[in-house]
Amino acid sequence: MSDDSPYSVQKAYKNLDFLNSPQARTIRILCEYEEPRQRFRDQKVKDTIVMYGSARSIPREQAVAELHNAERELRGAAEGEEHRRLDHQVKLAQRRVRMSRFYEDARELSRRLTEWSMSQKKSRYYVATGGGPGIMEAANRGAADVPGGKSVGLGISLPFEEKLNPYVTPELGFEFHYFFMRKYWFAYLAKSLVIFPGGFGTMDELFEMLTLRQTGKIKKPLPTVLFGAEYWRQVTDIQAMVDWGTISERDLLMFHRSDSVDDAFEFLTAAIEEVERERNGLRDDQQRAERRVPAKED
Repeated sequence: MSDDSPYSVQKAYKNLDFLNSPQARTIRILCEYEEPRQRFRDQKVKDTIVMYGSARSIPREQAVAELHNAERELRGAAEGEEHRRLDHQVKLAQRRVRMSRFYEDARELSRRLTEWSMSQKKSRYYVATGGGPGIMEAANRGAADVPGGKSVGLGISLPFEEKLNPYVTPELGFEFHYFFMRKYWFAYLAKSLVIFPGGFGTMDELFEMLTLRQTGKIKKPLPTVLFGAEYWRQVTDIQAMVDWGTISERDLLMFHRSDSVDDAFEFLTAAIEEVERERNGLRDDQQRAERRVPAKED
């Protein structure tokens, strides 16, 4: 086409109307596979420790301050509608103080796991979260507390949730459109899981991972911690599934209940190191076997 042509033609891969159309959905899906894959490869991220949990948990200092403010306002309110509203606010603030314990525990566990990972000579394990607030923020923050510590944030575009929290390592921060592509990257890189108290989203991720392991779709070892013994006893009676015959007794071995950072840290690091030893042993055996097999002649 000559330079004095009265119009120009837009290239297909620059046509945003097309790329955002239903017809280009497969292209968008491939982008959410290929672009993260390339970035993980560039950043040498192969193994992650995934931490799930409530987006509503806040730091303890903030939660306590909110409770004190709510209690002060309640004391100054006259009986009536306003008093009932403030009484409700106090109850909500009390719940947030209760949940704030898990924010602090997630931050500390992530910090310790990041320090441990950075001390490893071979494999490096990066804490990975959904990139949002609450437990996710705490886990990313714990990794950032370590000088040179990095962590992954697999965000999702939702109308009612904040963007990536500020503690996600920028080059390892993502925002997905498709839930299933985000779930793929959680599962594909994960070498262990820590599930803190959370809502529907947390339950979704927990039971999906358990299902993938139970059905053999995930064959790799995946040490899993349910953190917060009282919470999990109250909201999930998995033993009842065994009693009713809907799962097997051995399915209970797929997770470890924990109520302390020390216990969770010791369980996870010991389990991961055991998998590493087995993996390295298999690799060494394979290399020895290859040295014993004579090369085939052309």
